[in-house]
Amino acid sequence: MSLLEDPVALLEDLVRIDSVNPDLVPGAAGETTIADFTAAWLEQRGFTITRLEAVPGRPSIVAVAAGTGQGKALMFNGHLDTVTLAGFDGEPLEPRVEDGRMYGRGTFDMKAGIAAMMVAAAAAASQPHAGDIIVALVADEEFASAGTEEVLRHFTADAAIVSEPTHEDIVISHRGFVWFDVTIHGTAAHGSRPDLGIDAIAKAGKFLTGLDDLSRSLPQGAAHEMLGTGSIHASLIRGGEELSSYPASCTVSLERRTVPGENSSTVEAELRKVLDDIASSDPDFSYTVTEILERHAFEVSAEEPIVQALEAAAAAVTGKPTTVRGEAFWTDASLMLEAGIPGLLFGVDGGGAHAATEWVELDSVIRVAHALATTVSNFCR
Repeated sequence: MSLLEDPVALLEDLVRIDSVNPDLVPGAAGETTIADFTAAWLEQRGFTITRLEAVPGRPSIVAVAAGTGQGKALMFNGHLDTVTLAGFDGEPLEPRVEDGRMYGRGTFDMKAGIAAMMVAAAAAASQPHAGDIIVALVADEEFASAGTEEVLRHFTADAAIVSEPTHEDIVISHRGFVWFDVTIHGTAAHGSRPDLGIDAIAKAGKFLTGLDDLSRSLPQGAAHEMLGTGSIHASLIRGGEELSSYPASCTVSLERRTVPGENSSTVEAELRKVLDDIASSDPDFSYTVTEILERHAFEVSAEEPIVQALEAAAAAVTGKPTTVRGEAFWTDASLMLEAGIPGLLFGVDGGGAHAATEWVELDSVIRVAHALATTVSNFCR
């Protein structure tokens, strides 16, 4: 399908808009300006715009090109927010083109994907289509995914494409994660009274050793076909009040990356096994386990119609078979699947997500836009 717009020119406009997530950088710009820009761009091309803003200053935009009826609806999803501008090598908000690449904050993650999906949706919407074409441009993916959660309370579709950068591969599975606090309890006492105190920090050392043993054992377990095995690490540790006192508690915050078949319940059982083994040989060892957040692993079949449609479209654009694989990081595709919308990830080639130098291959932006336009046209016809 022919594109009516230039996705590279649109990408330049998007990069110039500061959309740093204020939950990552207090006082940062947030998504308001870029939401205004994308909403106006899509409205000018015939889309009906819904602005969702449960949290003031953190809008998400849903643009719909309604179909004639009896067709399948497809939802594009992309996040408007970026990580910090601090530490970027060069001017982060001034796109620089050099040797076929564009440099700037968000070029790779994921304003190139947004530009490609917007141009693709506009091209497909300009032709007769039976199913709805939905473009969800969401806030807050880089922190808590509040934007996609809000969108899913109001909209649904038969399938979804999340244009996170995938180097033009089709991603049909990715890991999830669970965060836990493990608090080891001691007894506060003056530092001169070892007969009264129980050192929670020292006791936590036993747990950290057990956690390290667990991390070494996980790769030896059953592996997922695309994702391998999960992992675990200690992320934060907090304990004690002052140098002259025995600490009453020590909290280890940890992250467990999960694969399909693993969840917060299986992870908690792993942790309690480690902790109970310690407690069985140490009568002064006691603990509390608290779940903080869970995001499920994601997996759809390679036989899903949307996977088949995009695989054919991408191969037609590139002239070669497209790699279908899994990915290590978590995305909003998991939330969409939980809401009953099967999907996949497909996006541009480039590099430097969250790094000091971030770039995208410009030819890749054009290829991805063409592949997305063909996919949505065929899927929603």
